[in-house]
Amino acid sequence: MDTTKNAPPIYDSAKKGNLALDELREVLNYRNLVLQLARRDILTRYKRSVLGIAWTLLNPLAMMLILTIVFSQVFKFGNIYGYPTYVLSGLLAWTFFAQTTTASMVNLVWGGGLLNRIYIPRTSFALAAIATGLVNIGLATIPLLLVMLITGVPITPAMLFLPVPILLLAAFSLGVGLFISTMAIYFPDVSEMYQIVLIGWMYLTPIIYPVEILPEGSAYWITHLNPMYYIVTLYRIPIYEGRLPTWEELLPTIVISTVSLVIGWVVFANKSDEFAYRT
Repeated sequence: MDTTKNAPPIYDSAKKGNLALDELREVLNYRNLVLQLARRDILTRYKRSVLGIAWTLLNPLAMMLILTIVFSQVFKFGNIYGYPTYVLSGLLAWTFFAQTTTASMVNLVWGGGLLNRIYIPRTSFALAAIATGLVNIGLATIPLLLVMLITGVPITPAMLFLPVPILLLAAFSLGVGLFISTMAIYFPDVSEMYQIVLIGWMYLTPIIYPVEILPEGSAYWITHLNPMYYIVTLYRIPIYEGRLPTWEELLPTIVISTVSLVIGWVVFANKSDEFAYRT
């Protein structure tokens, strides 16, 4: 019996320069596997839940309600026009980023044992996490529209532009997810450290507060050097402001997402042949 058919490909440093493109071709060939992994993640997450997939709708609503009550009373943000919509729109973008990057890392670490038994494109785990996140953010748009109606924020044709910031958000998240997944394979403590980083990163991003309240000093520049500031802003513009973004608002996000995706993909692909020996 030939046991080499399903064995992982042998690492060849001479072909290292082509690994990123090879990984892309393999993912396209195994695209049905990515969809099946995403389907498994969704079913596993909700199959034992009483409310099932309804949690995708209720979770952002509950978080928005808590944040609105706390920050409108304590920090007096309640006088901001349509504040619940402002919070929820930013929260949906951030939740997508946090959940997909964490899932990319966790899925690779815990599912890495498959790499020793069968060949699958290593990026499949991260792509499945992104696909799951796209389903979740699509479903979460339903409570977002409901909150907009309740708070009086108009639903405009600019909402049709939302797929663009969502795709850019997905590209940025995939790049970050692939990069931290690579780090987590070599340094297991990265998984725990990343959760702490996410907490600080969230509060440095204008999700629950308007950027206008920041001082002109260091906090202002920290926010503007934050890539998620541009991505959250782009996602929020057609929702909260009801308009299309300008090129000055769109171009930085395109650059940030593209650079993130390329760096994450190349780093991951160039190291992925070593994963089977480290998981």
